[in-house]
Parts: sequence; C-alpha cells; structure tokens
Amino acid sequence: MAMGLPFEDIALTFVPSLGVRGAVHLLEVFGSAEAIYAASEQELMERAELREDLARAIVRRAGFAEAERELAHCRKHDITPLASTDSRYPPLLRELPDYPPVLYVLGNVDALMQRTVAFVGTRKMSPYGERVATELVEGLKLLVPDVAIVSGLAYGIDGASHRAAIACNATTVGVLANALPAIQPVVHRKVAAEMVSQGGAIVTELSSQTKQNGRFFIPRNRIIAGLSAGVVVVESPDSGGSLSTAAFADDYSRSVMAVPGRITDATSRGCNVLIRNRKAQAVLSAMDIVHELVWELGRADAEATPAVDDSTLCTEERAFLEYFSTEPISFDELMARSGLSSGALALMLMNLELSGVVRQLPGKIYEKLL
Repeated sequence: MAMGLPFEDIALTFVPSLGVRGAVHLLEVFGSAEAIYAASEQELMERAELREDLARAIVRRAGFAEAERELAHCRKHDITPLASTDSRYPPLLRELPDYPPVLYVLGNVDALMQRTVAFVGTRKMSPYGERVATELVEGLKLLVPDVAIVSGLAYGIDGASHRAAIACNATTVGVLANALPAIQPVVHRKVAAEMVSQGGAIVTELSSQTKQNGRFFIPRNRIIAGLSAGVVVVESPDSGGSLSTAAFADDYSRSVMAVPGRITDATSRGCNVLIRNRKAQAVLSAMDIVHELVWELGRADAEATPAVDDSTLCTEERAFLEYFSTEPISFDELMARSGLSSGALALMLMNLELSGVVRQLPGKIYEKLL
C-alpha cells in the first residue's frame, strides 16, 4: 500500500454488514482505521461491543483486497480518497453522526474547506426559480468572495446554481449519488469539468465497486446538508429530494432557508410550507443568507455591500424604527414599546422587512439593519 493513502479507511467501508454508522462507531472508539485493524478480536468485541462475526472479519483483514482495487481506480482517474481522519476532511461534515468514513474527490480538495452554503430545489424549475438561484449565487459571491456553492449536480435548481457559480467565478462543489469518475446526469459532464477547472470539486462517498440501485440519492442529500453551513431551498413542490436535504440540515442544526413563491405555484409550495411552519427562514436576498449564517464580512466585502435605502419609508415607519435598539428585540417587546396591536405590528414589520431595513431572526426576534 502507498504511504499516506487511506488504505485501512477504504478497507473499513468494505467490511460486510458494518455500514456507515458501524464504521463511524469504530473510528470514534479506536481513533483511526489503522488502530481498528491492529486491534484483537477480543478488543473489538469488548471496547466497541462488536458482534463476533464482524470482529473476526476485521481481524482477518476484510476489505483489504477491495481497498487495493479502489486505490488503483483512484490513481487511474486522478481521484483523491479523503479519510475522515485527514486534516483536509471538511470539519462541518465531520460533525455528522453518520459522516462518510471516506470521501472520493475529483478536483480541488481545499474547496471543501471554504465557507459553504447549499442550494437545492426542484428539477422542474420555473424561470422564476432559475432567476432567483442565479441572483442569490451572484450576490453571495460579491459579499463573500471565498464562498463555495454546494449542490447535487442534478437537473433544475442544482444545475442552475452550479452554472451561476461558474459564471461569476465562484467555487462550486457537486455531490453525486454515484461513483466517480462518472457524472450523472451525463448532460452535466461539461458543467462538472468547468467546476473542477475553476477550482471546485465533485464529491461522492460511493466507491467504484458500488452496485447502483437508485437508493443513494437520499443518503447523498445528507452530505449536501452536512458539508454546508446552511441550506437554501430555492423552489420545491410539497415533496421531493430538496425537502429531505432541508430535513437533514435541520437535524444537523444547520440553518434552513427558503425562497418564498406565489401560493398558487406548485413549484413553490414546499418552500412556502417550510416558511409557514417555521422550519425555514425566508430569504429575499444574498444578504439575508449572510445574516442567517452570521458570517462576518471583511472590509472590502462591507464596502461592496449596498447601503440599506430608507428613502422609501413613510413617516410612521421611520418613527417606528426608534423603538429598536442596537440589540435584536422580540415581537412582544416591540408591541409593548409601540402600543400597536399584534396585527398592526405584524403588518408594520412585514413592510419594513420588504424594505430591507428590518430582518426577522428565529424565535420572532427582529433586528434593525440601518
């Protein structure tokens, strides 16, 4: 085996019946794949409470032959196998209870270490969805130059987000539900090549020896969510893969955001329901995403950020802003300070949000952006 390559980590993924969570458990107990394979059958059973058949298989070097073949495949196709114990493994992904023990990366591994946000949505996007995805990605690149846009390289919103990133020279990462170097769908091969040539990456947890059965899309979505500080659902019906990605993000305590749409549009129903059920923060601009993720802007970024324009506010709205302090304030406190009824206050806050001078935070907390 070659020095520095994650041979034992790859081998661990081929141990029959172990699975991702089993591999993660062993890595947590022993600290490394090398230590796992160096352990005795007794240690594996006692320290990790492993079944006897699994412990015996590991002691007998289960997975070693497959790992040799996989490393040969990686060398042939210039794929980087990245173990979870490698310092270059994305720390956000490492926080998952079911993180992939090995990632296979085509392109720039360092792209996984940038500030990341995922864009997901329907494959049957509307012109509205495509336009919004493009504008949000372009805006993020202006505000956060080192941002990496993560998506699934699928049709619709995924592809539009990757293409928008390429167009504005932003790093973008595609997470696949198939083994490399194949690109699915095939029509996105050119997009994938441009992503890699521009410093991005294509990623999968699946080895070349994986038998495709169409059941890897939902597990792939957990990686999209896990890689990212937050997930933006741009356009989604009331069911589908993008909602599963949002659910994973919520489970992992990541920010979930959604772009509102017309209530009569089926392609926006999923987003609108997420917002209505307080499962996602509504985003109307790239700055909303930055605020939701609590990302600091550098001086150059701040200078590039357009100032909030309060010239369109009426006299009552300007006067109402005096009830805000430098710290975020709750809905109830604003109602107490202003004397407005609940309905009148909600309308006032909605108008100020649409004007871009007030932003709602989780828990019915509001902050003034001026």
